[in-house]
Amino acid sequence: MLIAGVDEVGRGALAGPVVAAAVILDNDIDGLNDSKKLTEKKRNVLFKIINDHALSIAVGIKWNDYIDDVNIKVASEHAMIDAINNLSHQPDKVLVDGFPLDIPIKNEGIIRGDQKIRSIMAASIIAKVTRDEIMRSFHYIYPMYGFDKNKGYGTKQHCNALKEYSYISIHRETFKPISSMISK
Repeated sequence: MLIAGVDEVGRGALAGPVVAAAVILDNDIDGLNDSKKLTEKKRNVLFKIINDHALSIAVGIKWNDYIDDVNIKVASEHAMIDAINNLSHQPDKVLVDGFPLDIPIKNEGIIRGDQKIRSIMAASIIAKVTRDEIMRSFHYIYPMYGFDKNKGYGTKQHCNALKEYSYISIHRETFKPISSMISK
């Protein structure tokens, strides 16, 4: 039976996409954990190991304009569904960090699954490293926002940059404080 673990990152960010990953592990990988509990260096090492050894890996990305159109909950679910649909092997069952999805594949939502289920841990790492790289690339275009450090989350530095420079095209216009900056 092929079981995919699914997780997403970027729900609470003020800028950039929400990124989901689906991973089917063939064998266990040492060192897996919730991506938030790993150092960046360890995540990057595990990212390569997962890519080298997993049976199938896929990502789904929903950009800020999509998030603004449908809301972050729906965008996160759609990113997870895209990741599942992009797998090279379709799973018999999907284990989702959080809540189940409305998909034709048998699936189960597991609260804090990224701390309990190895394939969800792997998905958490793939999603986090992928999103971090996207946000790091935006840092080179918009260095004043510090995306290389804050990854689009509402840190003090990011909020101060918003006050000084306003928002840009990758900011989520329906999220505060950006929504309050937009003239109605």
